[in-house]
Amino acid sequence: MWRGSGVLTIGLWLVASFSIACGRSTETAPSAPASKAPAAPNPTPATPAPDVREPAPAVAPRPTPAERGAALYAQMCAVCHGEHGEGYKADQAPMLAHPQFLTTVSNSFLRVAIAHGRPGTTMSAWGTELGGPLPPEDVIALIVFLRTWQTERMAVLDESPNTGNATRGAAIWKHECASCHAAKGKYLRLQNPELLDTASNGFLRAAIRAGRAPTTMPAFETKLRSPGIEDVVAYLRSISAAAKPKALPVALTPAPLPLGPVPLNPRGPEPADFARYPDMTPVASVWREYARKARMVILDARAPTDYATEHVAGAVSVPFYDPSPYLAKLPKNAWLVCYCGCPHAESGQLAMKLKAAGFEKVTVMDEGLWEWKDKSHPMREGPKP
Repeated sequence: MWRGSGVLTIGLWLVASFSIACGRSTETAPSAPASKAPAAPNPTPATPAPDVREPAPAVAPRPTPAERGAALYAQMCAVCHGEHGEGYKADQAPMLAHPQFLTTVSNSFLRVAIAHGRPGTTMSAWGTELGGPLPPEDVIALIVFLRTWQTERMAVLDESPNTGNATRGAAIWKHECASCHAAKGKYLRLQNPELLDTASNGFLRAAIRAGRAPTTMPAFETKLRSPGIEDVVAYLRSISAAAKPKALPVALTPAPLPLGPVPLNPRGPEPADFARYPDMTPVASVWREYARKARMVILDARAPTDYATEHVAGAVSVPFYDPSPYLAKLPKNAWLVCYCGCPHAESGQLAMKLKAAGFEKVTVMDEGLWEWKDKSHPMREGPKP
């Protein structure tokens, strides 16, 4: 920088010296003869036109993978897993920011969990390969964001072959684990082939041994010791080996799905006894009006992959995380009935966004999709209503 200043200073000094020299030369020069016409004055240089071009618009910097992942997490994941990964915000979704989880879980486990979900649970498949909204780079961005919560190095896991006995493990499972982790358990469903196919022996051993304090998952290292832990892992491996291959959704239509015809029963009667959100309407009331062919729109608030797997017959897909593609096509003079499997988290998010967009006749089906299904009310598979 100093070189540029020096060049400028020297240049100004040269111009000033040249001007002074020219002035002195004029003072000492002899007067011009009287008969000689005076020299014409130099014309005044024209003033340059101002530059009226508009400045180029500023280009927003491209978000980093962690920034992109943070935005996606807030939009799609926080509703169940909590804003800060604390878990149990809805449907007993696990704590993702747990230090022991982050230091033992592999990126491949996280990728499959996000992209393929957990069939049979409320954990949706978000990857485009199954009809979800997230391309591979967005799935990676989510993993990068989750890793920002990790403050410790990855643990060194015992990945040796399992030496347990599945029969003994089944007995331990029934006594110690099933009430929380079986198909009808209160928490994370472990009898899930997709989870077990990507969970290493070391990951399972570490989780059983150390637990997940301060959650309700206790540590079993003292109670079961290594032989008992090996038996439980052996039982879990036997479940994975016996499971059938995962059934993909009927049609992998790219998200967002077309809305389909709305409302149901355009000439039907007005539904009775629907409660405006934030109040909710019981499944029994929705079914009564559905059966008498009342005029309404039933909105599946889940991810498109869940909708394509199965949905209320006649319902249309309007995902909670982005209803904007559908707002112009939804009628404001018909009741909009939102549902999910949580049973309120995603449907409640959708209802709030519809209310903010000016829709007044909005309700949430109180007990959610599984109550509707358990009552043997009409269901349908595939991407069409």
